[in-house]
Amino acid sequence: MRIAELSTPELRQGHADSQSHLQSHQHLLSQIESSIKQTENLSPDKLPPDTISADLRRFSTQLSQLAPFPNSLKILIWKLSYRLWNSCVDLSNASSLRSLPPSKAEDHAKLRHVASDLLFLASDVSGVPSPAIKSASFYLKTGLIWHDLRSFDLASLCFERATDIVSKIDIDKLSDAGERKLLLDLNIARSKTAWEIRDRNLAIALLNRAKGLLFGTPDHHKALANQYLAFGKTALAKSEESQDLNDALKLMNEALDLYEKGLREARTRQETVDLKDLRSKTLRFISALHLQKNEFESVIKCVRVLREECESGDHHPSLSVLAMKAWLGLGKYGEAEKELRGMVVNKGIPEGVWVSAVEAYFQAAGTAGAETAKGVFLGLLGRCHVSASSAVRVAHRVIGDVSEGSRVRAKVVGELVSDNRVVALFNGEGAAKQRTAMHAVLWNCGAEHFRSKDYETSAEMFEKAMLYIPFDIESRILRAKGFRVLCLCHLGLSKLDQAHEYINEAEKLDPNIASAFLKFKIYLQKKDQNGAIDQIQAMATCLDFTPDFLSLAAHEAVACRALAVAVASLSNLLNFYSPGKSMPATEVVVLRTLVTILTQEPGNELEALKFVKRVHNRASELGSDCFFGTGEVGRRERNWFAVTLWNLGTKTGKEKNYELCGEFLRLASEFYGLLADGQAEENMVCKSLILSVSAIIASENQRKTTLSESEVKQALELLDRAGKILKSILPGTQLNGDQLTTTEPDLYFIYTICAYDIHGRLNDSGSQLKLVQKFTSSKAWNPKHLLQIGISASQGPRTNHEVATFALNECLSAFLSSSSPDYQNVALIVRRLIGVTSIHKGDTDDEAVYGMYKQAYRVMVGLKDSEYPTEEGKWLAMTAWNRASLAVRFGQIDVARKWMDVGLQLAKHVPGMETYRACMEDFINDFEKRFCAPNDGERKIDSARSII
Repeated sequence: MRIAELSTPELRQGHADSQSHLQSHQHLLSQIESSIKQTENLSPDKLPPDTISADLRRFSTQLSQLAPFPNSLKILIWKLSYRLWNSCVDLSNASSLRSLPPSKAEDHAKLRHVASDLLFLASDVSGVPSPAIKSASFYLKTGLIWHDLRSFDLASLCFERATDIVSKIDIDKLSDAGERKLLLDLNIARSKTAWEIRDRNLAIALLNRAKGLLFGTPDHHKALANQYLAFGKTALAKSEESQDLNDALKLMNEALDLYEKGLREARTRQETVDLKDLRSKTLRFISALHLQKNEFESVIKCVRVLREECESGDHHPSLSVLAMKAWLGLGKYGEAEKELRGMVVNKGIPEGVWVSAVEAYFQAAGTAGAETAKGVFLGLLGRCHVSASSAVRVAHRVIGDVSEGSRVRAKVVGELVSDNRVVALFNGEGAAKQRTAMHAVLWNCGAEHFRSKDYETSAEMFEKAMLYIPFDIESRILRAKGFRVLCLCHLGLSKLDQAHEYINEAEKLDPNIASAFLKFKIYLQKKDQNGAIDQIQAMATCLDFTPDFLSLAAHEAVACRALAVAVASLSNLLNFYSPGKSMPATEVVVLRTLVTILTQEPGNELEALKFVKRVHNRASELGSDCFFGTGEVGRRERNWFAVTLWNLGTKTGKEKNYELCGEFLRLASEFYGLLADGQAEENMVCKSLILSVSAIIASENQRKTTLSESEVKQALELLDRAGKILKSILPGTQLNGDQLTTTEPDLYFIYTICAYDIHGRLNDSGSQLKLVQKFTSSKAWNPKHLLQIGISASQGPRTNHEVATFALNECLSAFLSSSSPDYQNVALIVRRLIGVTSIHKGDTDDEAVYGMYKQAYRVMVGLKDSEYPTEEGKWLAMTAWNRASLAVRFGQIDVARKWMDVGLQLAKHVPGMETYRACMEDFINDFEKRFCAPNDGERKIDSARSII
């Protein structure tokens, strides 16, 4: 029936609506076709614009809103979908030979996604076989592309749409193998995407669901088992907790079970071989997993199964490694060694595998396995080609760290790397990189042992490292470095001759300051100080010499107690100082060190004086602040030299080396003068000056020579300086020594007696008397000091009777006025005064001498026996009596009577003179009787002379 015959108002309205929908369909389909044509017309070298996929997506969305469609329209949509898909396939094939930018690859995937959506709109078209399967395959392939681009959300969307499509299909009615395979692939692909987005439960559930889609086909078993194995390997590689290992083991067991089921379904030899290989591979992974879980017994079981499952056995390289590690874990090192040595005869094991096995064995067996590791490696050299890289790996692993047993390991490595076969591996330019690596391994090992002071092992390692240095011009510096390090090792072992030989070889290859300095150390160790001093001169001729090495040499010499060498080194260092030049230490520090070293041993005072004078001269040339430094640093340096000179002066003074003592104290006064910022420093300057002059005078007496005019002049200048300082101690007052009474009470006395001596040499007696008078008027004096001045003035070649008389009288007055007089000194003063008066006044002033005797008598009156020195009392009595002899000879009867009388009076107060006193009294009586008659005068005088 024609449509016009059915025309009614309702039909006409419906027909009008259909015409409107059809026009919309046609418009959208024409736009879709136009976009597809653009895609089809693109050249392989030109990528599709971004707008095409966006337009197609928009048109597809609008078209889906117009569903349902008539079958004719569905066929048209179906065709357009296939055209777009084929266009994408063509573009993809053209672009497969070159990499696409990520954005363009996504555009391809978007176009395929649109094609899949268009085909889904027409998935129930009539006249097309299995339209649902075809639509699902489009989504599966598109989802796989999105998965590869790591757009997992879009991939999941495609897989879920495909799953919805095939869920309506009766699986039992599927007879085509490709269609069945599509259902399995869809579940596996969806599981992979779920795994990537960390939804492991869904991923494993989908794999378990796929077990119902195997259809008894070996390929299906293989595909599903491969995915289980892939998941297990991923879980094993990323295992951080024991639960991850358990999950990996479950997945691998599932894969193993599927492989075994697939073997039962296999019909061809190739299928059987493939599945057996995969089963063995899975078992090896399960073994590795058990090994990681420390389930060593399970590892051994797996290895046994793998080896027993076929006649020839499984000779996969990993089996020996797995078995060896399992035996090591069980502590059965003998079994592990058998596995390791078995690898030597198995030529199918790659080099990397047995090197890894050697490393693992040694790591577990420790030092005890070093010898085995060496034997295995050398055994492999005869079996197959061993690379230099493997030798480096084994040496590095065996050496390990410096710890307990490291010495044994180093010895084993030394034997290994010195084997001619191993050394031959590193010959040629092709092994240059490995040769450098081996040298570095051995060098670092030697360095570690050197730092731990195991010099013997260190030397052995450095010697072996020398085997891996080429004998060419470019490597001579490296060889010289090796010889220098060997020299250091033998120095540490005190093998000085060997060290000397090595450093000579180093100097031949690379003469530099390092070699020269090591030779210097050898001379020091040999205690050859002359050789060390000569080597210091040789060091200065090196092209890379710097003054720092002289400072370092001095430190080494001091450590070896070779003080002469240290002095020579620092003396040479002083030659390099010039204004503005950078030096390892300041000049004053070097000089201070020199003085310190010289003063450590006796007998070096003269040499120390030379350097101290240099300090003084350099400070005068450069300026005190420039030489010593400013602030507190400079003050400490000045103070150190001042104190040291004072100590040296006092030391040499105690040793009676007065000449050096005077020099040291004079210089001490100069350095204290640089410090003079307080009264204490002023006092030290004054003291140093005074004691310096005292030492000069003592030196004259010691040498038994007379001071020269210049020396006297110098002493006078020093005393003048000291006198000015003494005057300034109490500003505004005259020199009276009051200030010194609280600090150095003897200092003013020493100043006075020294000044007295020097002025005496200049015949300036007036100044001498004034000095003594000033000293007597000061509070610093005491009778004993003045007594010394008096005695000095009363004797010697330069006597001064005025000073002697003045000083002795003052002393006598002081002693007698004391509450407990010292009669020993009183007697001494009396005798000295009698002597001085007798010499300088003689007979012209007899009363002065007589007065001294009468004074002595008055002192003795009232004293206890022996309180006045007996011998001195006898001397007074006898000399007074004897003085009457001269008067008698000259006929001076009254004078004789006077002296006899005083002699008798003195004798009465001296114990032990009773016999003498009786004789004296008898003589005086007889003398008076005889000289009473005037007629017998001449005869009586002669008689008196004979009696006396």
